[in-house]
Amino acid sequence: MSKYNVAIVGATGAVGEELVRVLEDLEFPVADLLPLASARSAGGHIEFKGKNILVEELTENIFEGRDIDIAFFSAGGSVSAKYAKYAVEAGAVVIDNTSHFRMDPKVPLVVPEVNPEDIVHWCDTGIIANPNCSTIQMVQLLKPLHDLYGIKRVDVSTYQAASGAGKEGMEELVKEMQAFFAFKLDEYKAEAFVHQIALNVIPHIDVPQPNGYTKEEMKMIDETNKIMHSDFAVSATCVRVPVLRSHSESITITFADNVVVDVDKARAVLGDFENVVVMDDIENNEYPMPITSTDTDLTFVGRIRKDLYADNILHIWGVADQIRVGAATNSIRIAQKWIKSEEYN
Repeated sequence: MSKYNVAIVGATGAVGEELVRVLEDLEFPVADLLPLASARSAGGHIEFKGKNILVEELTENIFEGRDIDIAFFSAGGSVSAKYAKYAVEAGAVVIDNTSHFRMDPKVPLVVPEVNPEDIVHWCDTGIIANPNCSTIQMVQLLKPLHDLYGIKRVDVSTYQAASGAGKEGMEELVKEMQAFFAFKLDEYKAEAFVHQIALNVIPHIDVPQPNGYTKEEMKMIDETNKIMHSDFAVSATCVRVPVLRSHSESITITFADNVVVDVDKARAVLGDFENVVVMDDIENNEYPMPITSTDTDLTFVGRIRKDLYADNILHIWGVADQIRVGAATNSIRIAQKWIKSEEYN
């Protein structure tokens, strides 16, 4: 089997650390690993397959002469905007986990279970974009249902974990809970979030937009139709909840007017879809929760039920580990598909 030289930009961040773990867990064929970070974070070491590897500083010429085949970027949009081109110029395919390239019409936006055929367009720019974490787990559930019935509209409310804001978000939740139990929560000042996250929910993720939605909500709306090559209506309400890891979503799907939803068929096509697990037995208290999906590479779905008033509406509940499924694992699955497409060609 061929092996590949891999770089990880943002190797010391939450997603970067998870990329290292998933590369090892999925036995990705790595020849050499180059962890990269800002000057502030460079100089430390990461462990990969029993070896301690130096984290080097990301610079404009770091990729020169390194023969990097695949460069994963997960250090923020401004970093990708500045440095991705240098990786491409050095001969690497960039798999970018930020929002910077997602809506660029020349850059494929890929969830491998949903639109793997788009990966071949990487050669237009040298870049493949990884979607928003909430979008990834949603389209994995929408795709088989769209193929079955044809979606007309999707309404989704998300319940997004603190880790969606990175290490700082997780640390803030933990510190606020510690302050609560020490009766000092009123002395703690929120920094990672706009309000206290402990014992609270915040219906505000990312920057407000002129239309009343937030940037996070618009990401889900715009990215869904790009990935699925569709034009159905999507509305999203994104909420931060006091959970450390794994996002949950309540999704209402409206199909074509002439559709009469068969819940058993819907459950069957979801269960047959790649990397999706149906967990749907409410009488026995079995349904997906964040603790179900955390540290897994699967998207779980349950609470599958037909609307009480309209035959063409279905309600479902989906949960996935957004650091893995929604970021690191999806990126590496893209790389795996890219390798196959290159070998085929």
